[in-house]
Amino acid sequence: MPTMPTVELHLHLEGTLEPELILALAERNRVDLPYADPEDLRSRYEFTDLQSFLDLYNANLDVLRTGEDFHDLTAAYLARAATAGVRHAEVFLDLQSHTGRGLRPEEVLDGVTAALDTSRERGLTSGLIVTLMRHLPPEGAVEAVRQVLDSGAEVLGIGMCSTELVRHARDFAPAFGLARAHGLRLTSHAGEEGPPQHVADVLDILHVERVDHGVRAMEDPALVERLAADQVPLTVCPLSNVRLGVFPSLGEHPLRRMLDAGLLVTVNSDDPAYFGGYVDENFRQVTAALDLSADHLRTLARNAVEAAWVDDARRAELRDEVAGWAATP
Repeated sequence: MPTMPTVELHLHLEGTLEPELILALAERNRVDLPYADPEDLRSRYEFTDLQSFLDLYNANLDVLRTGEDFHDLTAAYLARAATAGVRHAEVFLDLQSHTGRGLRPEEVLDGVTAALDTSRERGLTSGLIVTLMRHLPPEGAVEAVRQVLDSGAEVLGIGMCSTELVRHARDFAPAFGLARAHGLRLTSHAGEEGPPQHVADVLDILHVERVDHGVRAMEDPALVERLAADQVPLTVCPLSNVRLGVFPSLGEHPLRRMLDAGLLVTVNSDDPAYFGGYVDENFRQVTAALDLSADHLRTLARNAVEAAWVDDARRAELRDEVAGWAATP
């Protein structure tokens, strides 16, 4: 059967920094790194929790110094996504991680969007979501939204990521309100390392349209019922969840139970350079671990199409691609 056409909705561009590119950019920008070679760096990818991952992730960001770097990072992801069957990708950019290092927001955004503008040449469409950092002061989140608006960059929406274990969703209501007032779409990480209540909080306080991760919602039957009734999209990342200790193994991941509960779940790769696989590898491994059927896979593919922030014409095209794959023997 041909590669399944997929839509990816939870992908951090910075999390696609492969060791080879990290070292190449370090050489380009004369950045000293404590890694001898790509395998030395990969050997450090044993994470005990989200924070242990974030420490290494943030350290590696130092190699991203120019608009050209962000262009090359984004272009490399698009090339890999095309081989994974991705037909549409909505990618995250942690803008504050870069402006906090002294980079100009316009240079970062221009580098990323210039690469995204070429995505159709690779057989897919794309969009950009700027993610606010939950561990940083909420005032900075408002400023980041203003920077996005002032830049004139083509941005689909605003999200929020980083650790859930600091600050309440209500602290970020002004930033999300500003984004919503200017027509930007809204999403947020919740229910990964944090409890089910965090999922309800981003829905009720930040008024997000999608929830990134959301897997711990399964601990609250009433919340599961609500998510199913409202068909709130959940952008689930199986390999990430296991690598960061949310679940002990893929065999214990709740993805199949989420499908059986009628939740609008999708499969995504999160930070694939660090977590062992892009979206095709996530599908391959979770299918084997949970004994997913062809019907499960079709449902996941259709869910992602319906959850995408695309216009009606593009959604119709994506539906047709998924239907064509489903009909292929």
